[in-house]
Amino acid sequence: MKTFTKTVIAATAACFLAGTALAETTTLRIQTHYAPETPSGKLAQEFFDKVQTMSNNEIKIEPFYSSSVVKSVETFDAAATGILDCDMTGGAYQTGKNPAFQFVGDIMGGYDTPYQQLSWLYYGGGIEAAQQLYNKYDMQLIGWWIYGQESLASSKPIRNADDFKDWKFRSPPGMETKIFEKLGAKPIVMDFTEIFTALESGIIDGSDASGLANNVGLGLYDIVKHANYPGFHSMPSDHLACNKAVYDAMPEHHKVILNTAMESLALRTALTFEKKNAEAASMLRTKGVMLYDWSPADRQKFRDAAQATWPEFATTPEAKALVDSHLAYLTQLGLVN
Repeated sequence: MKTFTKTVIAATAACFLAGTALAETTTLRIQTHYAPETPSGKLAQEFFDKVQTMSNNEIKIEPFYSSSVVKSVETFDAAATGILDCDMTGGAYQTGKNPAFQFVGDIMGGYDTPYQQLSWLYYGGGIEAAQQLYNKYDMQLIGWWIYGQESLASSKPIRNADDFKDWKFRSPPGMETKIFEKLGAKPIVMDFTEIFTALESGIIDGSDASGLANNVGLGLYDIVKHANYPGFHSMPSDHLACNKAVYDAMPEHHKVILNTAMESLALRTALTFEKKNAEAASMLRTKGVMLYDWSPADRQKFRDAAQATWPEFATTPEAKALVDSHLAYLTQLGLVN
């Protein structure tokens, strides 16, 4: 009996040691532009924790917040060249590399909700079209996390598209300036950090900054008392993209864990900000801020102007393929005339 017991113990120990030896590990250095104390930063940390737990710590993540290793716009290249392993910022930062990144970073005038935009990615042929773009630059797109439509801040009513005539506002560079010019607005490109002072001094009538809850955090509605909610003009897609060689070398079950956790992050992000923006809207109404919910017809005017601008940026084969894919899916959803 003793001999049998010793044999069983020895066999069990051997199996355990063999399993330990065979366990594969992956280490990922991931940079995000979000600060750890922001809602998005906290959601990112939840994602990191889930990946490590689901992999039984076979996947170890070293996070870098607030673009602490390289600038936000340099994160993609840092991951592609091995300084980092993954980029957790957004494709829109890479439009200078290829205008196609506009259509995976901030489509503008396309989808109404994060769920529609995510459905294009996962079920409308988006991931296949986008992956060709990312792979061209030695990167693998893992997925998106979308916090929802952004809202504008204004010192004047912005009830409909007609109110954009001669409306001076802070705009990020790129496609947005062209779209708003078509609607009669006067976009002024300036740094994000200059918005508060420009509104306070009256240099601009309004601003495109972020979502409603984030705008509240910036203090914009302490200065101006008009906003649109729900938003419609801009819905940035933050991404997780990893060095393709690093991704390809991962064990298959690690890839599945990473992709599954990313889908969870996408849903949690959309739900979190839907709640936070609704809370912000309720609070702003009690403080006398006017919130304008545009009619479908007026939203369509903006969408028409945006989609008329897309061809101006579809100047590479990758950009054209993405625009065609979006238009086909938007037609199915009834969002294109």
